[in-house]
Amino acid sequence: MGLSRPTRTGLLARSHAALPAWPVALGGALAWAVVMGASAALGLWLRAWETQDRIVAVVALFAAGGAIAFVPGLFLARLAAGQKPRGAAFAAVFLGLSIATIGFTAALYALVYRSYYAAWHADAFTITWAFQQVFTTLGALGQFAVLGLRLYFPLGFAALVAAGLLFSRQPR
Repeated sequence: MGLSRPTRTGLLARSHAALPAWPVALGGALAWAVVMGASAALGLWLRAWETQDRIVAVVALFAAGGAIAFVPGLFLARLAAGQKPRGAAFAAVFLGLSIATIGFTAALYALVYRSYYAAWHADAFTITWAFQQVFTTLGALGQFAVLGLRLYFPLGFAALVAAGLLFSRQPR
């Protein structure tokens, strides 16, 4: 059963209204990348990491994840919030940006993790290789959940609150 014409138009109009303007998208992605990179750097500094080259790699990974996640996260938040009250819009921005940021950063981490272990994987497109891909990715995501998520605290969490307050006030 397909969508009726008015529903499609309504969904298309809501989607169009949820898209951030290009200055917000570009500036927000750059700012979100800087803040997420700074959050990782602060987290590593607080944990007294001493391997400088690894710190740069982790900070770059978190910054890239933040840059990629900003526009999809804000779009989904605005689409979910619609014309709801400010509290609902705050929750949508908080949830949308957090899920997108964690998701994209974890995906990038899994790609890097998988590329490292690919040297020991079976030939491509075999059954063994497929199992290795799945379990290597699951291992990377588990490792990110344990080791990576804590790098978002305290700065990343504060940035989510600030972004939620900022973008829940803006007219849609």
